[in-house]
Amino acid sequence: MRRCLLPLLLAALTGCGRSPGAGNEAWFPLEAGHRWTYVVTTRSGLDASERESLTLRTLGRETLVLDDKPAWVRRSDSGISYWLRADDTGIVRVASKSDMQPDPVADAPGRFVLKAPFAVGTQWQASTTTYLLMRTHEYPRELKHSHPNIPMTYQIEAVADEVRTPAGSFSPCLRVRGSATVRVFVDPISGFKDQPLTSVEWYCRGVGLVKMERSEPSTSPMLVGGSRTLELEAWQ
Repeated sequence: MRRCLLPLLLAALTGCGRSPGAGNEAWFPLEAGHRWTYVVTTRSGLDASERESLTLRTLGRETLVLDDKPAWVRRSDSGISYWLRADDTGIVRVASKSDMQPDPVADAPGRFVLKAPFAVGTQWQASTTTYLLMRTHEYPRELKHSHPNIPMTYQIEAVADEVRTPAGSFSPCLRVRGSATVRVFVDPISGFKDQPLTSVEWYCRGVGLVKMERSEPSTSPMLVGGSRTLELEAWQ
């Protein structure tokens, strides 16, 4: 997450003037004053494991300089800010900005975090990249440099899950699965093959994102796969 996994998960705005926490925002709180702290566990290959903490805050509503329209702002302690909006179509991320960038960068139109209706079977697409899959010997090792925009299909699989995290148990929760493939050279015999990328996210009513699991496996000796789990540790 702290290494750029956040773009899948975070941000929002209420474009139609509904009260914060109502309607679609009930699954993804937007108003100022909320804070989420997550424990992030990253596993690379068979043995390497790393744990760290990530905190996100909602900063309130402001006018986005890109289009002079209001948006809700979220910021991570990794130095990235996100602008999002909400309407009857769902929660849409419209821009992001790192501390190294002078101005926000617009997202492609219709980049949903969550798409309405919040019912089993609802699907949408958004671009992703590889965050964990790396080359064993070639440089740069990260595949994200050669595959920056990979289409991932998301689908709501459940609407009443119960999820246990270090912060407690939450229900009802939406379970959203993202699936994609990236075609890469795996070895001289097999040549190019599709490697799976999977993301499973849980959004719980009144709280928002409470858990995420990302998997980028590999059985090739020329690639190192990995997984990352994000779990809610505290929130307000």
